[in-house]
Amino acid sequence: MVEVSRRQVLQSGAAAGFLMLPGGAARADATWNGPAPEPGASIRVLRWKQFIQAEFDSFVANTKKFSDQTGVKVRVDAESWDDIRPKSAVAANVGAGPDIIFGTLDDPFKFREKLLDLTDLAEYLGEKYGGWYPVARKYGTHDKRWIALPHGATGGCMNYRISTMHAAGFDEFPKDTAGYLKLCQGLKKAGKPPGFALGHATGDANGWCQWCLWAFGGKTVDDNNNVVIDSPETVAALEYAKQLYGTYIDGVLSWLDPSNNKAFLADQISLTLNGISIYTVAKNSPDPALKAIAADMDHANMPIGPAGRPTEQQNILNTYAYTYTKYPNAVREYLRFMWEKPQVDYWETQSNGYIAPPLPAWNDNPVWTADPKVTPFRDVLKYALDDGYSGALGAASAATMGDFVVVDMFAEACTGNKSPKDAAHDAAERVKRFYSA
Repeated sequence: MVEVSRRQVLQSGAAAGFLMLPGGAARADATWNGPAPEPGASIRVLRWKQFIQAEFDSFVANTKKFSDQTGVKVRVDAESWDDIRPKSAVAANVGAGPDIIFGTLDDPFKFREKLLDLTDLAEYLGEKYGGWYPVARKYGTHDKRWIALPHGATGGCMNYRISTMHAAGFDEFPKDTAGYLKLCQGLKKAGKPPGFALGHATGDANGWCQWCLWAFGGKTVDDNNNVVIDSPETVAALEYAKQLYGTYIDGVLSWLDPSNNKAFLADQISLTLNGISIYTVAKNSPDPALKAIAADMDHANMPIGPAGRPTEQQNILNTYAYTYTKYPNAVREYLRFMWEKPQVDYWETQSNGYIAPPLPAWNDNPVWTADPKVTPFRDVLKYALDDGYSGALGAASAATMGDFVVVDMFAEACTGNKSPKDAAHDAAERVKRFYSA
C-alpha cells in the first residue's frame, strides 16, 4: 500500500486541452470543465500488482503529483489480477471498498449499474487524443454510456529467442498458423521448447487460447449472442492446439501469469506469449546471463489463421469507479489527470512500453520506436477482438471469461482428457448457463 498527499489545496478548475495534429501542431479544442475535487477529499485506488517495478513506481509518482496539485489524498493498493476480480465484485455488492479499480477486461459489465458515469470525461479524452480505438470504446461503454476508462493493454506479443528460431530453420518469425506450428516443432527439436500457460492465467492463457479459437473462425457467441462455440471451426482450433501442446514444456497446465516469465528468464523456453516485462527485466538486469537473453530475444504479433485476419485477444486494463464513492468529483479529476499525456508519457517511458495505448495520440512516445524490439507492442489494440466477440460485452461475456471456459476447453482437448468435439460440446453447455441467466 502506498499513500500520497500534498502540502496545500489547489483549485482544479478547467484544464485547457490540445488536440495533436499532423506535424506536431496543436489545436486548443478539447477542454475539461469538470468540477474541482470536494474539499478534504480522499480516495482509495485498487490496481493490479506490477510486473515491472518502474511501472508501479511511475504510477505512484504520477499519483503523488496529482495529490500535490489538488490536495486529494490517494491511497494505492496493489493485488494480483485474479484477486482483483472477486474483490471488485464484493465492493459492488456491499457498496463499500475502493473508490477506483484498475481492473481487467469486461469485469465492469458485471455490475455496470453500480458504476460512476464517466461519459463526459471519456468523450473529452477521446476528442483531445484522436479518438479511442474501437475495441477500447467497446470495453468502456454500455448503451452509449461510459462505465469504464480503458487504460490500455498489457500488449501480448510472441516473445522468442532469435538463436533458437534460427536453429529451428526459420530466418524470421512466421506470420501464419501453419508456419507457426512448424516453428514450435522445430523449437522442441532444438532443445528449448515453447511454453504457454494452460492454467487459470488471466492474461497469458486467455491470450493464446482466445487467439487460437478466433484464428480458426471459432467464437463463443454470434452477433446476436447465440452460443456457437460448439462448431467445426472450434474443433479445428482445438485439433491444431493439441499439436502445439505436444511441443510445449512440461507443467504448463498449472502455469499462472508469472510462470512463463520465470521459465523464459531461466533459459528453459524459447517462445511464449507475454507483455514486454520479460524483455524489460532481462535488459535492465545486472546479471550478464539475463542481459544475454535480452540481446537474443525479439517480439512478433500473433500469426494469422484460416480466418484470414488478426484475431488477437489482449488483456485490456479497464478502470472503473463506484457510485458509492463520497468524492465523485475527486475521482473524475484523478482519472482525468492520470489519462493526460504528460503523465502517460512518463509512465510509458518508465515502464518501457508495457501498456499498449488505447488512444492513438499516445503512440508518438519515443519509447515505441527507440528500440525496435518494443514496436510490436504499440499496435496490439489495432488487431484485438473483444472478449464477447462477436456478440455484446456484458455480464455473460465477463462471466464466461472469468470462469475460464475457453481456457478449460483448450486444456481438456490438448491433454486428451476429452476429444475436441466433446470439449467443445461441454464448453457450450457452460457458456449457455451464463447467456441464459
